[in-house]
Amino acid sequence: MDFAATCRSHAPALLCQHSDIALYLLPSAALALVIRYLAAAHPVFFVFTVAGTLCHELAHAVVGWLSGAAPASLTIIPRRKGRHWELGSVTLTRVRWYNAAPAALAPLVLIVIPLAVAWWRTRPGWRFEPADLLLALLLAPQFLSFWPSAIDWRIAARSWPYLFIITPLAWLAWRGTPQLFQNVM
Repeated sequence: MDFAATCRSHAPALLCQHSDIALYLLPSAALALVIRYLAAAHPVFFVFTVAGTLCHELAHAVVGWLSGAAPASLTIIPRRKGRHWELGSVTLTRVRWYNAAPAALAPLVLIVIPLAVAWWRTRPGWRFEPADLLLALLLAPQFLSFWPSAIDWRIAARSWPYLFIITPLAWLAWRGTPQLFQNVM
């Protein structure tokens, strides 16, 4: 049995089609776990999270600016908040129902960075080079920073009216939108 057949029997087809990208990102993902463990052990290791924190907070600020949430300040200096550390923050001064979710969930877009770099580096004929070690170190914090924080999710919940838009669209997509177009043609 060849690799493709074995892969399809154990994993989703999308993963099998892009196994080179997954393989390229594996060291970065493993390094992200090491960084998370080290940063939890001692604050000096926050230096390895700076690239991810900067991207996370910039995503909030840029989408906040584009959606009219009016970012007022941005910081990536870690601060102690009770028993936990806050690695960075953005203050948005005009958060409304229509811009809360986009501004709060903006870091989800950051997962595109590692995927784009992996796609670029794994084009046909790729081979591992020393520069890939540096890229793995730079991509690891992106895995730690793309997921919105608990506070981000609470802010996004202010956009509950979007449920009246998203729910019918999801229902139509689940039911099969091609059926809608069959009556038109």
